[in-house]
Amino acid sequence: MKLALPALAVLLLAPAAAGAAGQCSRETLAVPGSPVTVSYCVAGAPSAGPGDELLVPVSESYSAPGGSYADSATLHFLTGESASRQIAAVDLTRLGSTGTLHLTLVYHGGLVSVESAILTPGAIKIK
Repeated sequence: MKLALPALAVLLLAPAAAGAAGQCSRETLAVPGSPVTVSYCVAGAPSAGPGDELLVPVSESYSAPGGSYADSATLHFLTGESASRQIAAVDLTRLGSTGTLHLTLVYHGGLVSVESAILTPGAIKIK
């Protein structure tokens, strides 16, 4: 069976795209009074951005006993680094709690995960 070139290209690229989209991190952070589960899934192939930026599409979800929500975002990391970091802020009122969780996200090996976390007000180290 002969395949047209575009069809062959789709078949060859599909496994790579599926692999990139299937990488997720998930962990529960011990936030005082309300543990928060955080998940980041790479939602597609990273692409080049302006300058030295690497744009990584993700699906992110947050849950706690008081609520949960999910969103999609494009995170900006540095191209050419073995591990690159970005800061994110999570407003805990959306989870039925108070304060803001400040996360340092790291992109390494095709995975986005939480490297450290601080709760404000109070600058309480969570991770």
